[in-house]
Amino acid sequence: MSTVLNEAPTSIPTLANPSHWTDEPAEAAASGAARMKIERETHKLEKRLCREVGKAIVDFNMIEEGDKVMVCMSGGKDSYALLDILLKLKARAPIHFDLVAVNLDQKQPGFPEHILPEYLATTGVPFHIENEDTYSIVKKLIPEGKTTCSLCSRLRRGILYRVADELGCTKIALGHHRDDILQTLLLNMFFGGKMKSMPPKLVSDDGKHVVIRPLAYVAEKDTTRWAAHRNFPIIPCNLCGSQENLQRKQVGEMLRDWEKRFPGRVENMFNALQNVVPSHLLDGSLYDFQNAKATGIASEDGDKAFDKEEFVAPSPSLPGVQVVQLS
Repeated sequence: MSTVLNEAPTSIPTLANPSHWTDEPAEAAASGAARMKIERETHKLEKRLCREVGKAIVDFNMIEEGDKVMVCMSGGKDSYALLDILLKLKARAPIHFDLVAVNLDQKQPGFPEHILPEYLATTGVPFHIENEDTYSIVKKLIPEGKTTCSLCSRLRRGILYRVADELGCTKIALGHHRDDILQTLLLNMFFGGKMKSMPPKLVSDDGKHVVIRPLAYVAEKDTTRWAAHRNFPIIPCNLCGSQENLQRKQVGEMLRDWEKRFPGRVENMFNALQNVVPSHLLDGSLYDFQNAKATGIASEDGDKAFDKEEFVAPSPSLPGVQVVQLS
């Protein structure tokens, strides 16, 4: 009896069927591994955002028991991230506080006024839309080509203070992050001749409102990533966002270039804002230079602070950390 060989099963790769040479299970495994990596990174990002916002709130006593916090919503990535993280912290905070989201519709042409109300309705947070045509006022008073930010921010600030009163809010939360704070520092140094930035917490000029910036410790790149992950419906600003030659934009680009070429520099600059030594600056209102006299007591802040310093490149084993050598 002759033996008949069966044809090779279709599941075994053959030269006659090249498609069988594709390792589909391996591709699926690689795809699954990529998804898991993305999920891990997103989880780490969420934890970092919650930790940094929570730390800023505690460090500067931003939110207290019974507060009603007005979260100012512009439709940009930062204000979305601010509200999102505050909602997460509210659910686990050891104190009780309320949130209310507020958007000022400035009647910019083409502004999609339905987007924010529709989004906010999905969050469950109470919200208020204030309608004020500040756009026409700014366009009328500011010549074409000139910066509109100063007047626009003053008008917006006054309206938001009034709304905070009407809603009974005890704190006003703005979405400025670490990079905004550093940009403001450099802008004041370069163009204002002042060592001044955005404080994480301040009392308004009229003394009636407390303004807080819970994102003070958060890097802009993290709000960008979080906005992409959460797929926030971002609304561009057609008034100030379209001004390409703003000094703030140029300073922001400079900071991003520094961070790319010198990792850790931006973080060191921000840390410097929290480690001020008045005796080694020049402001006589902060340190009494006129009455400085020898005491015979050694001081850590004495003249050894002027010893020659050599700043070397960031340590490979400690990314973002610069080593300082004193000769």
